Amino acid sequence: MPPHTRLSAQELSVNFADTQVLDQLSVSVPDGAVTAIVGPNACGKSTLLRSLARLQQASAGQVILDGKAIAAQNSKSVARRLAILPQSPLAPEGLSVRDLVLRGRTPHQSAWRQYSAKDATAVATAIAATGLEGLEDRSLHTLSGGQRQRAWIAMALAQETQLVLLDEPTTYLDLPHQIELLDLVRRLNRDTGRTVAMVLHDINLAARYCDHVIALRGGTVHSEGPPSSVITETMMGEVFNLPCTIIADPNHGTPHVIPS
Repeated sequence: MPPHTRLSAQELSVNFADTQVLDQLSVSVPDGAVTAIVGPNACGKSTLLRSLARLQQASAGQVILDGKAIAAQNSKSVARRLAILPQSPLAPEGLSVRDLVLRGRTPHQSAWRQYSAKDATAVATAIAATGLEGLEDRSLHTLSGGQRQRAWIAMALAQETQLVLLDEPTTYLDLPHQIELLDLVRRLNRDTGRTVAMVLHDINLAARYCDHVIALRGGTVHSEGPPSSVITETMMGEVFNLPCTIIADPNHGTPHVIPS
């Protein structure tokens, strides 16, 4: 039985010039779960995530959000339900943590409704949830890589959406900061029930932190499901061309890939 989902792609194709990046791909993001999108370089992972957020136009097929084609929905309405943190986001020089997080409130504001008490509460809650208290007035450029990524996630949380998409959130972070960030994502999912989908490169971290894994190969879905059913020696060979042995992680019981 397919997972219950508010967000899905139906026979989605995306072309860049003469190159087909996604090829009639159909996939669902399970509600209330943490999903990892994995696969080799140039297989369409980031393109899929951007397409799910309507940042990438489809050549064919469609993305469905809450039962309707996302392309036909009002932009502000979509932004109140779905947040995306792109890969390597950029901020103006000197922007403070508080000002960055406040930008997450933009979908809830208008010419008639500017900064409100509700916005202040949402910003304070997001800063507290990501452990950034005391750093609110610091410039982003003075923070460590891990702190900076937490600030960007706080901005997405301040948007107060139930769907959060993260494109390679651990890029450029050392292993301790990767663990710290993924612990945060998992905790936010467990504490708030938010649905999270993220592109990850590290298969073992995907197995440890995610409930659902989508493995892409050549712009199509090779396999999807719980880590124990997707992260197999067969999948690693067919998707990554990597001979390996899969063992149970001694601390977490999740699949652990050991290259041959």
